[in-house]
Amino acid sequence: MPVKKWLVELSKLVFTHVVLIGVPTLVYYCLRLGGWDLFPIRLVIATFFLVSSGMIILETTCALFRRRAQTPPQPEHGIAVQLKRRLGIRDCALPWPSAPVPRSSFLIAAYLPNEQEIILETLLHILEKVQRPPGGLEVILAYNTPHDLPIEEELKLLTYTYPELRLLRVEGSHSKAENLNAGMDLVTGEIVGILDADHQPAPDCFARAWRWLGSGYDVVQGRNVIRNHYLNFLTQNIAIEFEALYGISHPAKSFLTDSCIFGGSNGYWRTGVLQRIRFDPRRMTEDIDATLRTLLNGYRILHDRSIITTELAPVDLGSFWFQRKRWSHGWIEVSFKYQRRVWRSRHLTPWQKLYWTYLLYYSDLYSLVALQILPVFLSLCLYQGFSSEANNAYLWISTLVTIFSGIYQTLATIKIAYLRYPLHYFFSSALAIFGYTIFKNSIAIVGFYDYLHGHNTWVITSRSQPRPTRSQTALAAGYRTN
Repeated sequence: MPVKKWLVELSKLVFTHVVLIGVPTLVYYCLRLGGWDLFPIRLVIATFFLVSSGMIILETTCALFRRRAQTPPQPEHGIAVQLKRRLGIRDCALPWPSAPVPRSSFLIAAYLPNEQEIILETLLHILEKVQRPPGGLEVILAYNTPHDLPIEEELKLLTYTYPELRLLRVEGSHSKAENLNAGMDLVTGEIVGILDADHQPAPDCFARAWRWLGSGYDVVQGRNVIRNHYLNFLTQNIAIEFEALYGISHPAKSFLTDSCIFGGSNGYWRTGVLQRIRFDPRRMTEDIDATLRTLLNGYRILHDRSIITTELAPVDLGSFWFQRKRWSHGWIEVSFKYQRRVWRSRHLTPWQKLYWTYLLYYSDLYSLVALQILPVFLSLCLYQGFSSEANNAYLWISTLVTIFSGIYQTLATIKIAYLRYPLHYFFSSALAIFGYTIFKNSIAIVGFYDYLHGHNTWVITSRSQPRPTRSQTALAAGYRTN
């Protein structure tokens, strides 16, 4: 990464944190000197933590139940089953359409200068390992490149061996959204699976997705698992974070609201719905934008964590920084664009509107409000005094609930993902969670800064990776669906 670009990012980081931490610290200190009581501020911050922690506990509890697209099991009995039924979770009545899986398509978006080292591996995995639906399979690679590359000749040779592979070079494209929009015009399958160039789906992905799509849903989002988790401490943390995200948070959204987020890849769409929704190349996160437009048009999205794909995590802080900054920028952009439409929607229930308000506005504001705990604490240190509200029961309860929610989610993540990773991943991630969260919040704040200043530059996430050793390959292998 050029030094100049890093200096620009560092200046944004320093500026935003001086504004959000340094200035409030001085203000709070002056207020203390003036005899002001800062308890209301602490109360607001504690309430934000409490609400967020309560949602984590609720989501984690819901996600401990399973809703997987598999053959309906024999009826079960017991307290757990009765509790599921009272919560509306019907494990014994999973969708199972009688019709066979129809013709299906994979639509893969790629920027080849960045992904030329991995695209052949991805295509060979799909062509050789994914189960062919009875209706047939096609694989469309929609890519853009600023100049001709040798890999293009290799791709053409691959089409002779696999006639189901279709290549589409999208001239003039500058984004994933433009590649996908061009590719969906060629799709002939009734189901379209969207994949990034580094994603390797499980063999039975279409069979599992069809059990929902054939039963009334329009989009099914699967579970994304980090394949290169063994490389360093950062990839280990991202792997555990993804297990909490795709194994806990997303399934809980389906349980709680019968809706979910399309995550940009490993999503399976009814072709007609996808062709009506399409993707907006002006958005920083075209997947979240498409999610909101899908829901606002009355279509249904579900998450099934048994539909597995593996992907590559950023391997260095630079790639991680720009990826997460784009995610933050994109969420803020979508929040301001669609929140009013969510409130006015005729297709969403009051509970869905409330939940999506939490996802959009609350999640955006959380990093800004939660950060205020630092200037409150620093001003107290400067003042060198401790006020009586430190012993307030509400503050202690919010602190204990926050700590418990993190422990509870970690234990639940271990339960659903322990077969995939060494146990020490989970403990090291738990120890690093405080610093890791502060770092992500800092990136989110810089993303907010970029949004306010209209900075829309897209930095491509590097996809190259070192070749794994034999033991690392063994760690990365497998499609366990627990």
